[in-house]
Amino acid sequence: MLEISLFQGICLAVMAFIVGIDFWLEALFIFRPLIVSTLTGLILGDLRLGLLTGALTELAFAGLTPAGGTQPPNPVLAGVMTTVIAYTAKVDAKIAIGLALPFSFLMQYIILFYYSIFSLFMKKADKYAEDVEIKKFYFLNLVTTLIVGISYAVVVFVSSYVAQEAVQNLVNSMPEWLTHGFEVAGGILPAVGFGLLLRVMLQKQYIPYLIIGFVVASFLKFSNLLPVALLGTAFAIYEYFNQKKIEEAGLNARDRGDDGNEGI
Repeated sequence: MLEISLFQGICLAVMAFIVGIDFWLEALFIFRPLIVSTLTGLILGDLRLGLLTGALTELAFAGLTPAGGTQPPNPVLAGVMTTVIAYTAKVDAKIAIGLALPFSFLMQYIILFYYSIFSLFMKKADKYAEDVEIKKFYFLNLVTTLIVGISYAVVVFVSSYVAQEAVQNLVNSMPEWLTHGFEVAGGILPAVGFGLLLRVMLQKQYIPYLIIGFVVASFLKFSNLLPVALLGTAFAIYEYFNQKKIEEAGLNARDRGDDGNEGI
């Protein structure tokens, strides 16, 4: 069993503070599990493990995005704790992602609680904006954002450092059938996440790309997934410039006064 040192625990807390604020503001999107797990693995001294758990967790959370006031399980805690549990308890990443979900749910409820509590400040924020009191408006937003960031730091520090022995004992005490159940569930979650993503993003004109990508990834032998990623990048670039060309043609037609009816 590997243990997390106090210094590593503090580094994880600082990292959680930064990515937690980014998740709150949705600014740089460094809060995605792929990045969070990679940074966690780097802090723990096992970058390969961080990349492995990050890729698995990112797939599981690919289709889980906030919609309005609803919040999916928290991706930051999922990314951190999947890597931490896989590192400290020496279990497979698929088992670790299942064990990390309770921490993800915990942070989800904390964020929902803040949504409710911070709504009490909206009247004051509206007044500051109406009176053009910029400093007070800035301070109000700064305080609430810092509260969220500190909460992430505290939860990650407690979960990864303070409670690491309890988590290790829990994993060791689990029967084999339960461990296997977590492994099966962890293996299914990426497929579920990808399915949710396709449900949102898949459109008729993109189906050929999906079929080509499936055939290439499933039936052609590669030493790694880089060729598939490059193929996807090529499709994305083609689609981007194709859509841009269509938009420019529409703008030019509108500037000429051509409504597409050919004078009829």
